[in-house]
Amino acid sequence: MYLRIYLAAAVAAVTLAACQDDDSGATETARKLTYYGADLSYVNQIEEHGGVYKDDGQQQSPYAIFKNHGTNLVRLRLWHNPAWTKEIYGADGTKMYSDLKDVEASIRRAREQGMEVLLDFHYSDTWADPAAQDVPAAWANITELDVLKDSVYNYTFKTLRYLDGQGLMPELVQIGNETNCGILFTDAPAGFPTCNVCEGKWAETGAVINRAIDAVRDATDASSTKTKVILHIADPKNVKWFFDNLTTTGGVTDFEIIGFSYYPLWHTTITPDKLSETIAGFKTAYSKDVMILETAYPWTMETNDSYTNLFGSDPILPGYSYTRQGLEKLLTDMAQEVHDGGGLGMIYWEPAYISSNMKDAGGTGSSWENCAFFDFSGNAIPAIDYMQQ
Repeated sequence: MYLRIYLAAAVAAVTLAACQDDDSGATETARKLTYYGADLSYVNQIEEHGGVYKDDGQQQSPYAIFKNHGTNLVRLRLWHNPAWTKEIYGADGTKMYSDLKDVEASIRRAREQGMEVLLDFHYSDTWADPAAQDVPAAWANITELDVLKDSVYNYTFKTLRYLDGQGLMPELVQIGNETNCGILFTDAPAGFPTCNVCEGKWAETGAVINRAIDAVRDATDASSTKTKVILHIADPKNVKWFFDNLTTTGGVTDFEIIGFSYYPLWHTTITPDKLSETIAGFKTAYSKDVMILETAYPWTMETNDSYTNLFGSDPILPGYSYTRQGLEKLLTDMAQEVHDGGGLGMIYWEPAYISSNMKDAGGTGSSWENCAFFDFSGNAIPAIDYMQQ
């Protein structure tokens, strides 16, 4: 329910000031973004290993819960051949996760709820981020840039054409994940044509990214869905350096959206109240839409399993306590900032990553349950309602 402000200006000002003075509730200002998103990549794995989601005490599909609370975009990561996600369970492993089959099932679940989809190509068999952009094992023997470009094109094109054939073409596609230093350059064998812009390889990186974008355009030519392309950087402080170089030396201009990760406890150069001017600056500089593709914040410092949480002892942001109300207020304020800066939307990273018997490379359970939109009994918490304030 979007707030409708019909009160006299003086009354509205008093109400707004009261809401901003503490973290007891959402900031009372009207705003609506195009996209309120949730990265739900872990959901299938969690549910298949004992995780249960509830709303008002009633067990429900997490996709339905998110839809009912205002989510209209689901983000899903895609790994090339994540065999390790099956092998980590040993003899009990029955399937891979975040491969094409798993992603297909997730897109169907999103579609059943009428939500759009952002498909995040990592171009790796595992996590891609600023520190790691591992080369897929299937591409390890490539030694020529033209062959790598063809491999990236064919993989991207075939993936999207397959999904389109199933009626599941995503509305948005990411070419790489947190590509601060480029793509396809860590754990690379000798002779591999790496694309590391931190070593000056802007032309090579741009050539590979452009072929991935070509694949998106070609795949959508015969589709009723005209998928938009996003490029993704971690930390807004890196956006200008990356896109200044990529759009000139790298020759990459055919994309619609600049996306960045913004975890305010980690990305401290820009405070939440500076997001609007930051986003507006990016829009002006590059004439592109802008989105926050990942964000999160703890609502408690307690834990629910033996898996060490990624946020565990960080000092709080001033004005945003580690409480359910503090998280809700931060997200509401951030959404207002994104709106005021002309941003397209924002996505919360893995808000359904609750404790279960799920395993990953770091442990069993969740390293994120204190940042999820569910309490330790699986019930949705008020932060999930920030999309409807």
